[in-house]
Amino acid sequence: MRQNAKVDVIIPAYKPKESYIKLIEMLEKQTYPVNRIIVINTEEKYYTELMYGQVLDKTFDNIHVSHISKREFNHARTRRDGVERSDADIFVCMTDDAVPKDEFLIENLISPLLSNKACVSYARQIAKKDSDEIEKFTRNFNYPRKSRLKSAADMEQLGIKTYFCSNVCAAYNREVYDRLGGFEEYAIFNEDMVYAAKAVKAGYKIAYTASAEVIHSHDYNAVQLFKRNFDMGVSQAEHPEIFKRISSTSEGKKLVAQTIEHLKKRKKAYLIPKLVFNSTVKYLGYRLGVMYEYLPKGFVKKCSSMPEYWVGRDVYENNRKINYHSGYGINATERVDGRRIHKASQMDDTYRGDGYKSTLKDEIKVRPKDKMIDRSHAIGTNKEVAWKNNDVNDEYRRSTATPKEMKAFRELSEGKNNNTEKNKSTDIRKETAAKKETDIRKETAAKKETDFKNDIEIKKDTEKQDSKNVSNITEDKISEAETTDKVDIKEALNNES
Repeated sequence: MRQNAKVDVIIPAYKPKESYIKLIEMLEKQTYPVNRIIVINTEEKYYTELMYGQVLDKTFDNIHVSHISKREFNHARTRRDGVERSDADIFVCMTDDAVPKDEFLIENLISPLLSNKACVSYARQIAKKDSDEIEKFTRNFNYPRKSRLKSAADMEQLGIKTYFCSNVCAAYNREVYDRLGGFEEYAIFNEDMVYAAKAVKAGYKIAYTASAEVIHSHDYNAVQLFKRNFDMGVSQAEHPEIFKRISSTSEGKKLVAQTIEHLKKRKKAYLIPKLVFNSTVKYLGYRLGVMYEYLPKGFVKKCSSMPEYWVGRDVYENNRKINYHSGYGINATERVDGRRIHKASQMDDTYRGDGYKSTLKDEIKVRPKDKMIDRSHAIGTNKEVAWKNNDVNDEYRRSTATPKEMKAFRELSEGKNNNTEKNKSTDIRKETAAKKETDIRKETAAKKETDFKNDIEIKKDTEKQDSKNVSNITEDKISEAETTDKVDIKEALNNES
């Protein structure tokens, strides 16, 4: 590789803290210049909270930040996306909480790649000053002071550690990365070790570069340790071709034994119960993760530190069955060497020139994904993915479908019919209720109007009667007065006579 190779740094971030700002500042001070810093942040609100009032983006013009949702994050795919945005000869994967110890990190880290000794080089991790003794010893156990080149010849001596690599800080040769197919498309954990295993099996070497140092450690509680090791077990179960013949528990036992001896020498034996408890929790999580296929899905999600992974995983598996050229599900006979080959690929591909036989992977790049349905938000309806093309004849679908797919299709169809019947009955009930309500309103209005008219008639009759009574009383009083006057006159006349 040329000595003036271009280097990009790719950083997936989630809820970044002050260490992220220190990381960026240290990367800008490196003796070997960093071309671009590509940040893929999960959930924009957390990034905005940290960066409010900061001037990093204005001070440095090589920082490129993009945001994704938590549902979109995946350890392998997110880093693959970051690599696709880079055109550098070497890319460095880092985490948002790994801070370079000095300004020589990049220079030392890429040295084995520039000299063509290795295709991957990962850095030494040093525990933070406030970490407890167990965490400090664990970091020294996994990341010793001495550098080493690892190859397939070291399998007998190192075992699973031959494949050990950490994307907390690791540099990759882009040419070899593309040649080997890069990181897995979908992985819950260990995307770095899976890639390292592919490289070792292909004849390449992995470099552990102790002179490249980052400050990085965690103080996980028991629940976090359980979930993290559960995910580790899942990742190993998903790649039996790598981990089945190699035991990882032997390294764990070795670590526990040496840690106990170290604590005794340091006169910190009071930490041994904590070590034993945490180790038991980690082992239990790991063993359950290895057997995840036999556990209920709901239980698996609760055990995992990434429940979103299991939602997207079913969508990803369904999408793998889609023939992107025609939209039909792919059956087992169309899988060759682990890659789903489209029937049309057996003929000359007009998209790529004469004589070229394209694979499904190539077709995804050059052809649109038709009517791809993303059901990751509602995993219960994922069955629709394999049956997304409504214009396809049902006879063809039934003839090419597996029994499992046919069952899913029937369930989906029955569900639609049930929903239609429910909707009809709901509409009838609504119409009946509306009609009753209208009738009641009409009756109420008519009654009110009748009562009002009756009140008016009664009032008129009352007024007439009152006026009649008044006139009668007046006439009586007048006649009485006249009679009284006549009597008085007669008495007066009598007196005079």
